[in-house]
Amino acid sequence: MLTGAGSDVDGQVLVSHDMLGMNKDFSPRFLRRYLDLDSLVSEAVKKYSSDIKSGSFPNKEEQY
Repeated sequence: MLTGAGSDVDGQVLVSHDMLGMNKDFSPRFLRRYLDLDSLVSEAVKKYSSDIKSGSFPNKEEQY
C-alpha cells in the first residue's frame, strides 16, 4: 500500500473545504482548487454589510 499524494497511491483524501477554496492559507502541492469560495463569501459579506450600513436592507418588500 502506497501512501501520500499522487497517481500511484491507493487512496487520497481531498477535503471539500480545500477543494472549494475556503482556506487560502492552506495550499499543499496536491491540492487543486475548483472554486475560490473564500473570495465569493468575502464579497457577499462586504455587500451585506454595506447594505445594512446604508439602510437599503431590508427594504419594505423584504419586511413583514
